[in-house]
Amino acid sequence: MSSAEHKQQAAETYAAVSLAIVTVSDTRTEETDKSGQTIRRMAEEAGHRIVNYRIVKDEPDQVEAALQDFADGSAQIIVFNGGTGISARDRTYDVLARRLEKVLPGFGEIFRMLSYDEVGSAAIMSRATAGTYQGVVIISIPGSTNAVKLAMEKLILPEIQHLAWELTR
Repeated sequence: MSSAEHKQQAAETYAAVSLAIVTVSDTRTEETDKSGQTIRRMAEEAGHRIVNYRIVKDEPDQVEAALQDFADGSAQIIVFNGGTGISARDRTYDVLARRLEKVLPGFGEIFRMLSYDEVGSAAIMSRATAGTYQGVVIISIPGSTNAVKLAMEKLILPEIQHLAWELTR
């Protein structure tokens, strides 16, 4: 079966995919979480549903708790935004990398390639990643609104149904 046939079958099987959103930030609130709101808006406009949403501090135990809580819920895909850089407080990648059962290295590679067109060599500092954990797709992207838009538009939404479908084959 070709990739196009896979995507068509996936779209027929999963017209609406259920997502959870985790914003990792020491400063954002629901009112100021533009990136989380952008993920929600773009996903819902594409016909998908948000089943969980949480803002957590950039603390390993809080990131881990959100991962476990949402992986045990109804989300097929969990999108983490924030905490993917190299500063001392950026810990999202470290927590998720320990838990991913199957890593999708192409996600981070392509994200950084696309980011390079927008931010130049600073793209090397992104530790965007994706993989699976307990039958759920985990995606981790930077917390800037521009990065969220890029990831949603170019990578996540074009493959969201296909990702959900592949988990159940």
